[in-house]
Amino acid sequence: VTVVESGGGLAQPGGSLRLSCTVPQVTFTLYDISWHRQVLGKERELVALVRSVGRETSYADSVKGRFTISRDNDKNTWYLQMNSLKPDDTAAYFCKAAHRTWPGKYTYWGKGIQVTVSS
Repeated sequence: VTVVESGGGLAQPGGSLRLSCTVPQVTFTLYDISWHRQVLGKERELVALVRSVGRETSYADSVKGRFTISRDNDKNTWYLQMNSLKPDDTAAYFCKAAHRTWPGKYTYWGKGIQVTVSS
């Protein structure tokens, strides 16, 4: 299974970007999906998550009120809308889909998208 990511790039402080991720050939409704980010030399951190059941969402404190995670089950796709971007948001962003029952066996990661926030 190959995860396809898109979006990212360069934005000015206060600007917006949207990331997308698609995972084909899986029963998407059975997967918890999330976005993570990593700065070189630091650990990867969870940015946002939406569960497969109940659509429960959670966000890192640093992005609450600015980022929104969403999913389109008809397209096997999920998104991260990033508004009011700050230079501290600069990182490589990774999408992840984890099976809600067997995450150890069925977890898929994207290769990462660079987001740079700079004037």
